[in-house]
Amino acid sequence: MKFNEDSRVKIPTILHLMRLGYQYLSLKDHSVIWDNSTNIFTDIFHSSIKRINPTITELEAKQCFDDVSLCLENEDLGKAFYEKLTAKSGLRLIDFENFSNNTFNVVTELPYKKDDEEFRPDIILLINGMPLVFIEVKRPNNKDGVLAEHKRIQTRFENTKFKKFVNLTQLMIFSNNMEYDDSSAMPIEGAFYATASYQKPSFNYFREEHKFDLATLLSTSSDADETAVLKDNNLLSIKQSPEFAKNKSPETPTNRICTSLLQPERLAFVLEYALAYVKERKGLQKHVMRYPQMFATKAIEAKLDEGIKKGIIWHTQGSGKTALAYYNVKYLANYLQQKGVIAKFYFIVDRIDLLIQAGREFKARGLKVHNIDTREAFANDIKQTAAIHNASGQAEITVVNIQKFKDDPSVIRSTEYNVNIQRVFFLDEVHRSYNPKGSFLANLEQADRDSIKIGLTGTPLLGDEYDSKSLFGGYIHKYYYNASIKDGYTLRLIREDIETSYKLNLQKTLEEIEILKGNADKKVVYAHEKFVEPMLDYIVKDFEQARISMNDNSIGGMVVCDSSDQAKMMYEIFQHKYAKLQVQPKQVLLAAEPTASYSAYKKQNSTVNTAAVILHDVGTKQERKDLVEDFKEGKIDFLFVFNMLLTGFDSPRLKKLYIGRVIKAHNLLQTLTRVNRTYRKFGYGYVVDFADIENEFEKTNQDYFKELESELGDELVHFSNLFKSQEEIEKEIIAIKDVLLHFDTQNAEEFSDQISQIDSRGEMLKITHALNNAKSLYNLIRLSGDYDMLSKLDFQMLNVLSREANNRLSLINTKEALENNVDTTNLLNVALEDVIFAFTKVKEEEMVLADELKSILQKTREGLGGNFDPRDPEFVSLKDELERLFKKKNLNEVSKEQMESNIKALNDIYKKAKELERKNQLLKAKYDNDEKYARLHKRLMEKDPLTDSESKLFEALKGLKTAVDIQIQQNAKMLDNENFIKQMMPPLIIDEFEDKQGIDLEIESIDMINQLIVKEYMNEYQGFSAYR
Repeated sequence: MKFNEDSRVKIPTILHLMRLGYQYLSLKDHSVIWDNSTNIFTDIFHSSIKRINPTITELEAKQCFDDVSLCLENEDLGKAFYEKLTAKSGLRLIDFENFSNNTFNVVTELPYKKDDEEFRPDIILLINGMPLVFIEVKRPNNKDGVLAEHKRIQTRFENTKFKKFVNLTQLMIFSNNMEYDDSSAMPIEGAFYATASYQKPSFNYFREEHKFDLATLLSTSSDADETAVLKDNNLLSIKQSPEFAKNKSPETPTNRICTSLLQPERLAFVLEYALAYVKERKGLQKHVMRYPQMFATKAIEAKLDEGIKKGIIWHTQGSGKTALAYYNVKYLANYLQQKGVIAKFYFIVDRIDLLIQAGREFKARGLKVHNIDTREAFANDIKQTAAIHNASGQAEITVVNIQKFKDDPSVIRSTEYNVNIQRVFFLDEVHRSYNPKGSFLANLEQADRDSIKIGLTGTPLLGDEYDSKSLFGGYIHKYYYNASIKDGYTLRLIREDIETSYKLNLQKTLEEIEILKGNADKKVVYAHEKFVEPMLDYIVKDFEQARISMNDNSIGGMVVCDSSDQAKMMYEIFQHKYAKLQVQPKQVLLAAEPTASYSAYKKQNSTVNTAAVILHDVGTKQERKDLVEDFKEGKIDFLFVFNMLLTGFDSPRLKKLYIGRVIKAHNLLQTLTRVNRTYRKFGYGYVVDFADIENEFEKTNQDYFKELESELGDELVHFSNLFKSQEEIEKEIIAIKDVLLHFDTQNAEEFSDQISQIDSRGEMLKITHALNNAKSLYNLIRLSGDYDMLSKLDFQMLNVLSREANNRLSLINTKEALENNVDTTNLLNVALEDVIFAFTKVKEEEMVLADELKSILQKTREGLGGNFDPRDPEFVSLKDELERLFKKKNLNEVSKEQMESNIKALNDIYKKAKELERKNQLLKAKYDNDEKYARLHKRLMEKDPLTDSESKLFEALKGLKTAVDIQIQQNAKMLDNENFIKQMMPPLIIDEFEDKQGIDLEIESIDMINQLIVKEYMNEYQGFSAYR
């Protein structure tokens, strides 16, 4: 029997595509004709075009083909062809309004040939005779996985002879029919999708988020069709093989991605809305929607269908939120047009650099961009009755910078708006939680109460200062950082810890002025040349070494300075010591002189000699913009910044970030992820920490973890339900009551006044801890179903009090920080003359975000929860191990060490549970997926096995299953009488075990088997679980 990629993947995939609605064409059939220069099947093309456009003549249909063939000659990556393909007016190539009106075919091994060169994709999909999609498959565990195919397709697409075929191709799938290996840095295993490119196509993961009704979606494959396909491919011999039957399953990785992307409804969406041409520095590129963008778009549509016009998209930094807005301009314009409404789109930012960047990205994708950065211009625009500003009718978006008027309540307080226009506002970075009292965002509601408001954020909505969700509604769609890493869109982060040590010749002087007290003093110290110069020396040396060790001189670095003064000083010193003027020209070697070593050559080329300082008060806007562009293009090695470029700045070559000050909450996550963009073969972005951000990162991570809990369902609650007793819950309720005993917990205003008298941070910590614990208990009790316990505390009120208490604690923290300031500025210059600073690397570690802990908590719970044999000693042991871990450690801790320890411990349990599940599923499959006999098999192999031969036991139980099932089929009502079953079983047991397999049984053994098997059948009949 043949057992190769054709028999294992290609043919099963073709049969699956036929079930999705594609008709198979044999290239051996002489009636099947195609044009060799384009691979368009001419007869199918002509008949389809005439059906879609019933009024055209034969001559016009022929002219249509000639026009298509001609535009495929363009050096435009198929842009002109794509515009024809998706056109809705004039002569149409595809009927998008009634997609089933098109012709769908599948062929195999169609030669893509020009002159003496050719390649043959495994599977090609024809829409109206046009080869718009192809699939390349490999057998599982093939050498190099799909990487080899990735290189091959790059070579083919770079060959200008294949330009027409590249221009025609809209979508490609590459698969070796394996599940994704999320631990791999490269896409080696799995099923990936891409669109056409003249260079190397970008492979994308696809993780389906919707559950399909396959019984409805897939048609029944006829035996005659299957035989015809096998015969056409000379593979009739595999028809009855169990391997072939297994590979035909719709659940194989290749068939799953085909269902997700190639079922007609999805393919229509991809062709019409999921492709974009983008003008980049390296030329015109073609992008395809990432799957999170696709599902976010569909989620927005679902909300609008429900009548909900606001919500938040939480997609991690680097996942393409601006691109998502672009795709939705395209999609929502058509969605609203079908309802008789014209859409007008806005993209709201709160900084001028973000306005420039967003405008550039929209223009690169072909949108007309109208900029607004004054309140008067915005107020006037709101009153306009036209949907667009340009006269050409080109798709348009208005980018608005609200930096100067976001807190002015009078900006857009107007009711003069056109009801025939549906305004759609995309609001960038809504995690910044604008003040709802009199702010721009709140007044947006008054400007147009019917507007659609979609908030975009790359970080969770941390903290309670202002609740963005009350302004924008709940989350519409979420895509987390760990998923983005798995999908290869962002990189992991490595944190390098730096220790600052200094020798003090005038220790006494510094002690007198208490230099280390107060932020004001520190800022002056950190901006002094005595501090800045050695810090800069360390940074330059470290970065040059990084270029050498990473073997890439194209990477760039950024220093986030402690203050703008430090940034200016650092730039000044850099210009003096390292700027290009200092670089020695290459010397001409004399004949007798040896050539310098390669390592010396590498070192010279890794030299850092260009830098720029980006501050709001240095240079003009245009000058800053030009410097940023020069950095992105690799003309500048380093950027020195203070507050600018920490968010929204996107430069994949930025791979080392030097943090010189503490950054908090959202801004910290935003800043760290400046270095997480994928670039060449890098697996990590690097953060060099001069400011000891570890504590702030852990605090931010804790907030992030809480937001994940609130959105995904508290994973810890699932564990608590397993292990926390009612008595423990009651003890915690009593403890909460004790802490709050002296406060008025019935009146939130009285409570606020009472805690406002507290200045002790320790006292407030006790109160906030008790109130936050009450919120956790509320969820736990609700999930446990013990609703009587909810009456023991007013949990709704305590939730309100919790916000008040946390706000008070924040204020106390702020006051303490201000009180510790000491003004000693005048003495510093003298003191610092004799202070020598030195910097050394202390350690290097990966920065682990909380969603990794969240993910492993969920996977561990599900790994154990899905086990069908809870009496398995190994399962019991794992559950006990998890319980011990839960009792011993606080799994909610997200400090660096504790998180890594918890992740490791949970990973160990998860891996064991996964391995146990794998063995269970294998055994279950042996019994035709009958859990009863898999459990019985395991019980009979434990302790004192009935036989040394497990295969004999299997044959005996398999025979017993067949015999019992026959009896039940003949008399299904026998299960109403348990005693009858008990009497029926022993003769069957003796026949299968003793007579057929030669396994001698004692009376006690027969009785034991009888009890076990009867219990299994009765539990199943009565609907009880295996836990009974």
